[in-house]
Amino acid sequence: MKIAITINTSWNIYNFRMGLIRELLKLGHTVVTIAPQDDYSKKLEEEGCHFVSISMDNTGSNPFRDYSLFKQLKAVYQQQKPDIAFHYTVKPNIYGTLAAKSLGIPVINNVSGLGTVFLSRSISSWIAKKLYQHAFAKADLVFFQNADDQEAFLSQIDLPKLNMDLLPGSGINLTAFTKTAPITGGKVFLMISRLIIDKGVLEYLEAAETTLKKYPDAKFQLLGKLDPDHARGIPEEIIAKAHDNGFVEYLGETDNVKPYIEAASCIVLPSYREGTPRTLLEAAAMGRPVITTNVAGCKEVVSDQVTGLLCKDRNAADLSDKMNMICDMVEEELSEMGKKGRQLIESKFDEQIVINQYLKHLSNIMNQLSTV
Repeated sequence: MKIAITINTSWNIYNFRMGLIRELLKLGHTVVTIAPQDDYSKKLEEEGCHFVSISMDNTGSNPFRDYSLFKQLKAVYQQQKPDIAFHYTVKPNIYGTLAAKSLGIPVINNVSGLGTVFLSRSISSWIAKKLYQHAFAKADLVFFQNADDQEAFLSQIDLPKLNMDLLPGSGINLTAFTKTAPITGGKVFLMISRLIIDKGVLEYLEAAETTLKKYPDAKFQLLGKLDPDHARGIPEEIIAKAHDNGFVEYLGETDNVKPYIEAASCIVLPSYREGTPRTLLEAAAMGRPVITTNVAGCKEVVSDQVTGLLCKDRNAADLSDKMNMICDMVEEELSEMGKKGRQLIESKFDEQIVINQYLKHLSNIMNQLSTV
């Protein structure tokens, strides 16, 4: 069977979907990966995938460019003739579905988080929801990553016959992210995130400044990519000012977060909403406690007061209070939180759970089509 996997970046495919792809390849399927070209495109080919490059405006909402994406994907699907298409991220979910279904190709979509479209009431948000409705009415299956997202999606988009299922995010490879040494040394807080407003970056900067007044020996680090083209991207000068003032150490971006997580005492993600945040899965899998917001997507990854702490969203003062609590804990308490976090990930977020769900639904859809 030939399976097309379409996402907004090759980096995304390689870092979040390789477990599924390797399993598909092992089972003898052909995998065609479709995304804009980047440094990871060649790595996909080295893994045994066929790679097809497309152009995609990931941040804009220009309808003419988006129609161009639909035409590109339709042409690729006509040429590649996949038996089924897997889509991830907003534009592939919408335009990939429309392209594939226009050719009679079955579709499985994955909503990894509702994002800005469902946080705002702008005209562009309204248009996006209408496009979702039009496209997803044609989809054979849609995965959501938490029940809150599924409920919120259906409360704003009328799709009573949508075929759905839930996944624990993209899952986590428990062999690649193993439990590390116990927490020792001073308190080191680390936020790993794309640097946009909705991730809670500004709250993190403010909370770090406040916490340092009471705990001057604490360290606050920020790891992630600047996104100046994003409508809600954090300006570089704001990050530079916090760094220069000594509130937060900006670490830039990296392909390997593991050594940074291992060196930290606590991982922080004060996001406004998530699907299932990968950084929290990685942190807990490596035995590190987390602080995150009590919102959809984030709260599912944390057992409050057991594996980490939940704080209010968009509230730097409450975030600082939770940081103070971590600073007051001894190393043994933090290590015990991390141990229980690892156990939570093993029971609920193992990547194999995600892979098995895909294989089950893939088989069901193809069996249904063979009997038509």
